[in-house]
Amino acid sequence: MLGTVMMAGLLLAGCGDGASDDAQSSSGGAPAVGMAEQAAPDAAAGKEMGQDAQAQAPDLKVEQRSIIYRGTVTVRVDSVEAAAGQATGIAKTFGGFVSGDNRSSGSGSDTATMELRVPADKFANAVEQLSKLGTEEQRQINTEDVTDQTVDLDARITVQQARVDSGRKLLAQAKSLNDLVMLEREVATRESDLASLQAKKRHLADLTALSTITVTLLDPEAAAVTDDDDPPGFLGGLGAGWNALLASLKVLLTVLGALLPWLVAFGLPVWAVIYAVRWYNRSRRPVVQPAAAYATPAAPLPQHPPVSGPPASGPPQPKP
Repeated sequence: MLGTVMMAGLLLAGCGDGASDDAQSSSGGAPAVGMAEQAAPDAAAGKEMGQDAQAQAPDLKVEQRSIIYRGTVTVRVDSVEAAAGQATGIAKTFGGFVSGDNRSSGSGSDTATMELRVPADKFANAVEQLSKLGTEEQRQINTEDVTDQTVDLDARITVQQARVDSGRKLLAQAKSLNDLVMLEREVATRESDLASLQAKKRHLADLTALSTITVTLLDPEAAAVTDDDDPPGFLGGLGAGWNALLASLKVLLTVLGALLPWLVAFGLPVWAVIYAVRWYNRSRRPVVQPAAAYATPAAPLPQHPPVSGPPASGPPQPKP
């Protein structure tokens, strides 16, 4: 009986330990399962949000977008030199500079074409100030939105920078010479691509930060700037053909004018030599007598006696 009681106690103790372990395992696994189930929707939602963020274009305000401003202004002024100095002062006043200056003076007419770079936010004010230098004759404003290009370049630069960093890490862990050479070549290629993207980004940043204004200054006697665009249709084609004909004739006359001194200098002596040789050959040629001088008199044709026939029938006729 004592042995039976001891065995029963051991069995009960083992059942209690198993139940407590099962309870602990069930209580410890439930939170893990719940966290996993909760994390899965969060990850899926984050992935969907990332895809939406990549697919949608950036919704920026006008002042936040990357816009390139270009302008052209033609002004007729009293003094081209004085107006050019004022244009330079306007560019410096707005925080810009003169990137190009082309001046010419002809027969009583002076012109100047200047290229100014001013900050984009001062573009409109600079154009207005330049148009007041004299009498404005022409104005043209062009804009180009490069926001998408800028965002694309930023993303590509970020990805390429990560590729360069990973390549450098692999290069530091290279253990053989072949791996070292291959990784160095790969890292150099990635760095070159990164530098190219960064150069494009700097160029876009320069164009968007500083706008370009081309101002043409004309004095009162200079010819007005005309539009080079020809009208479409028959009249346009006729005008283009006439201009081409005049241009061809001008080129032909220019060539003839350039060749005429050479023709006079070398052509006349050559013609004189050819003429002298032909005259000399003609003078040494023997004189041919006419054919009548050497002709023999023609022999007289032979006289044939009359053919006598048989006497006619009848009485003989008396002789006179």
